[in-house]
Amino acid sequence: MYFAALLARTEDGWEASDMELDDVESLSDLIDLARSAAVDDDTVVALIEQEDAWFGVVRVDGEEDPRYFVSNASAAARSSYGSMLTKELLGSDEEDDELDELDLDGTEDGEEEPLPAFTDETDDEDGLGGTGAEPVPAGPLGDPQLLDDLGVTHKQLMTLDGDALSEIAESLGATEVLEAVR
Repeated sequence: MYFAALLARTEDGWEASDMELDDVESLSDLIDLARSAAVDDDTVVALIEQEDAWFGVVRVDGEEDPRYFVSNASAAARSSYGSMLTKELLGSDEEDDELDELDLDGTEDGEEEPLPAFTDETDDEDGLGGTGAEPVPAGPLGDPQLLDDLGVTHKQLMTLDGDALSEIAESLGATEVLEAVR
């Protein structure tokens, strides 16, 4: 079960809105949703959590590049929304995925690919099937300083667990507005 909310900073404090994840199919969709919630191109913080397994924070400041943080990358990578964040943080490009789908192995269409020389799965410690992809770390991933200037220090962010989103909202001074959409 996911909970997701957008916190948009305004002149009068924070406004919260429930984030409908049903319409989010990519990280670009999530960023567009966050930018659409912005008031006068001010800061928007998207908060996502999956029960007590992981939480993620996406910060959007106007047209600047978004910043990301995931509390437990390996847990997040196993969920649909968390995997979008971890892939971005690990540098996985959609272009690379498209290249993987192309027939670049030198075989003709319809020809079977040669079997790899070594297929012992016990040596595949990272669980990535020897793709050369960077393994997903078991702990935090991303920019832990993304909320420092808003009152949540990187040290706090790195140690949050359990009801992390409520603790973040409390530090931001947005507890009441977040609880209203929960």
